Amino acid sequence: MYHYVEDKEFLRRAQSACSSIMQELDELLRDDYGINTQFFLVGSGARNMVTQNADESIDYDYNLNVFNGFDYDERELKEDVRKALNKIMRKHNLRDVEDSTRSLTTIKMHFTDDPSIDFSMDICIVTKDEDGLWHRLKHEKTGYTYNDKYYWNKIPNSRNCHDKARAIKEVPGWWEVVRQHYLIIKNKYLTSNDYDHPSVVCYFQAVSDVYNQMRQKKIIK
Repeated sequence: MYHYVEDKEFLRRAQSACSSIMQELDELLRDDYGINTQFFLVGSGARNMVTQNADESIDYDYNLNVFNGFDYDERELKEDVRKALNKIMRKHNLRDVEDSTRSLTTIKMHFTDDPSIDFSMDICIVTKDEDGLWHRLKHEKTGYTYNDKYYWNKIPNSRNCHDKARAIKEVPGWWEVVRQHYLIIKNKYLTSNDYDHPSVVCYFQAVSDVYNQMRQKKIIK
């Protein structure tokens, strides 16, 4: 079952290690590939809501924003980022990353002085269009590498969720309700073997449910 990771020092160290790798990636892409990027932590790590299922690995989600991403060939861009990231992983004596449909995923890592908790990174390549909307680079696999498709896929606008979260946080005590409801939702899908609801969907649902509850109680308008 999912629970919140309470070891703040471990979380600080793990996030720092991941951000260090991302900083190396940002510099290598700029210097060796001529690709200008900016990375930022997203998901539960950015919200101080990092969860762990029993003693499984903790995942950190990063977006790698490619400036003017639409100007690049999608296949070449994904390959350049993958190759650059693999150079960094090998430098640290780690195995190559896995190339999934929506992200590049590192192997499980741990600190030598504390091997009890593993952590890993999922890195999505994103870019903004002229209207300020985000798009994620998607790699649609066909089973034959030559026929694989690479394209930008618009990410649903989460501004409405951010506005609801901001309203909830303005009322003392209610953000803790969101945190607990988030755990309930994640564990509900876990026990029903439902893997079609990633953490971000569970978060959006938790915020929406609590926001609606507060409106019904006339706590917020």
